[in-house]
Amino acid sequence: MTTTPDDAPEVELVASVTILTYNGERYLEDILAAVEGQRLDGEFEVLVLDSGSTDRTLEIVAAHPRVRLHTIPNSEFGHGRTRNLAAHLARGRVVVYLTHDAVPAHDRWLYEMLKPFELNSRVAAVMGKQVARPWCFPLLKYEIRSVFAGFGPDFGTALFYEDDFVTSEGVRNAVTFHSDVNAAALRDVLTGPVPYRDVSYAEDQLLGRDLIAAGYLKAYAPRGVVVHSNDLTLREYDDRMVDETRGLREVGIDVAVPSYSVVARMVLRGVVRDQVSILRDREYSLLRKVYWSLLNPAYHLQKWRGVRRGASGPAPVQPGAL
Repeated sequence: MTTTPDDAPEVELVASVTILTYNGERYLEDILAAVEGQRLDGEFEVLVLDSGSTDRTLEIVAAHPRVRLHTIPNSEFGHGRTRNLAAHLARGRVVVYLTHDAVPAHDRWLYEMLKPFELNSRVAAVMGKQVARPWCFPLLKYEIRSVFAGFGPDFGTALFYEDDFVTSEGVRNAVTFHSDVNAAALRDVLTGPVPYRDVSYAEDQLLGRDLIAAGYLKAYAPRGVVVHSNDLTLREYDDRMVDETRGLREVGIDVAVPSYSVVARMVLRGVVRDQVSILRDREYSLLRKVYWSLLNPAYHLQKWRGVRRGASGPAPVQPGAL
């Protein structure tokens, strides 16, 4: 079901900012306020695609009359399938995706997410930067920082493509890496030659691989920043790593089962590295530094326990070619 604001203008839209929600009341008001406050030369719409929320999500959306709402039963949700639905519902040239816990960090976020499409006509998708919430647990906080630092400096825009420099799966995985927590893609590409595929997890990684394989460019827009990190408990983190690892295997990214000696080495290395960062972290109070110093080793153990579980067992069935 779709509800459309009565006074929605009939003008050409440069973008459709699409927020996928399911019980997303915690950050949704901040997201909508940030999106509606964007400074952009051009018109854009805001589309919320909800999959059966039972909290205050729909009430929050209703308080923003210019937001278009489309609802589906939770049973119909699929990570790729629902994003494809959003692309078909979108009216803008570019579909910009946000999850319901990713808050744009400034009022030029949307401008930065759209700019790479102007710079090169072969750009079909853009990935923005993520920064962790100040209170995020250290392992994830520093991992997010490291991952996005690896894509290039904040004063540049990086383009990713496949050529003869891609000589290993490791390089290919780095080139095709994509996260749709904060991302954009041309609507005509998503509804045409390279749609999302209907997989249980890692739909964004598969889209990145498909786009690069089809000859498109993928851009990284480091100034298109959102504040995002998963609010996971220690118990939830293990299951999350299982899902992520199995999802990578499902889309064809090989993940070896780490031996116990490898796990021990990686845990020790990670704990020591993070301990230094915790002590230097100005976003943690003294009490939080003590707290995380005690708990951080357990998060590293959970991470590698989840990776082992996710990498074990029969390989998931990989999706067929486009």
